[in-house]
Amino acid sequence: MDPDAVSKAFVEHYYSTFDTSRANLGTLYQDASMLTFEGQKFQGAQNIVAKLASLPFEQCKHNISTVDCQPSGPAGGMLVFVSGNLQLAGEQHALKFSQCICGFALDVPFDANTTGKLLRV
Repeated sequence: MDPDAVSKAFVEHYYSTFDTSRANLGTLYQDASMLTFEGQKFQGAQNIVAKLASLPFEQCKHNISTVDCQPSGPAGGMLVFVSGNLQLAGEQHALKFSQCICGFALDVPFDANTTGKLLRV
């Protein structure tokens, strides 16, 4: 498997799901998964999805600018850094965002740890 292709396919799936049905992101996390968002930490699929569902917007569209990945750890893990724009429904200007996804493994069930940041410019 080509790690770059797998990472890009995962990113497309993750953000497409985020944009259409955040509740379905729970299948991409496990009990040990951690989300750090704007300095707050959320552990476990249920808590992560609850946080994502509580964001103060219902409709959005991620426009991905970059997907950079590299091997991480001895078990085939991946570290993926994503950046782009987040367009919210009814807003004229998009927000810039970046997200780091680590723990991504090519040959085991997915377990993500993510850190994200929204930037107003």
